[in-house]
Amino acid sequence: MHPGLAENLAAVESRIADACSRAGRRRGEVTLLAVTKVFPASAILAAYDLGLRQFGENYVQEFEAKAPLVRQLPGACFHLIGHLQSNKSRRAGELFDVVQTVDSSKLARRLDELAKPLDVLIEVKLSPEEAKHGCAPEDLPALIDAIRACPSLRLAGLMTMPPWSDDPEPSRPYFRRLRQLADRHNLPQLSMGMSHDLEVAIEEGSTIVRIGTALFGSRKGLL
Repeated sequence: MHPGLAENLAAVESRIADACSRAGRRRGEVTLLAVTKVFPASAILAAYDLGLRQFGENYVQEFEAKAPLVRQLPGACFHLIGHLQSNKSRRAGELFDVVQTVDSSKLARRLDELAKPLDVLIEVKLSPEEAKHGCAPEDLPALIDAIRACPSLRLAGLMTMPPWSDDPEPSRPYFRRLRQLADRHNLPQLSMGMSHDLEVAIEEGSTIVRIGTALFGSRKGLL
């Protein structure tokens, strides 16, 4: 067992429940995605033992090394939440159950070529930061059409990554904008919010919060 994980999970669950209560939402409307990038497979196993079933990884190659130890866990679902290059799309489609970072029709077609049922989300670039990836909002309708034309892909929703800030409030307009886009295109899932701003994300309609540090601790020294 990873020290402190049970207490950390209880604290995160309390934060999620409080945010849902303030927003007039049910706790069941929000999925807790445990982000295990950089942490070993033992962290996934420990979280699984505590009842978590949804896990997020950022890198295909990193998860490839962990997969033999965790891929057969009953009921576990693995999400790719990091940028995906099209040349790694085949392996990603084989390893993951959900790809949250589809940002081009080319990538969608590559994933579809596997002929394996796969849930996908579109990553939308709402931040002006050069380092951020994603589809521009004005290109969203065309990408939605392209994904819906792929028989193996099921478009579940949208995800985004606002600019980093210690203060959660600056994230709010980005989350609100993503919800507006999802509503416009009748997409039910919104992957937004992390350890530092999950409350704001839930208040703005998030259905998936991606939580790493608040569960597993700092990644400093592990990177």
